[in-house]
Amino acid sequence: MAKELFSTSEVAKMLGISRVAVFKKIKSGEIKAVRVGRNFVVRKKDLPAILGNALDEDKKREIASAVKRVVREYGETLKLLGQE
Repeated sequence: MAKELFSTSEVAKMLGISRVAVFKKIKSGEIKAVRVGRNFVVRKKDLPAILGNALDEDKKREIASAVKRVVREYGETLKLLGQE
């Protein structure tokens, strides 16, 4: 049976941050979590977004724009570096 819910401790370990930092991210809405009794848990389906594996369309456009700008501004330098 695959695990569907992860504790704040488990999420903290995955992210390499403290439990307190996880709680702060939950409170700010950066991490989507649900309250179970006195504790918070994170659903398995929400992990990719938390771990940075899921890019929304805005992030994809932002990255594409940054890449285009760098190539436009530093294209010749990048070509020279690629030859080394």
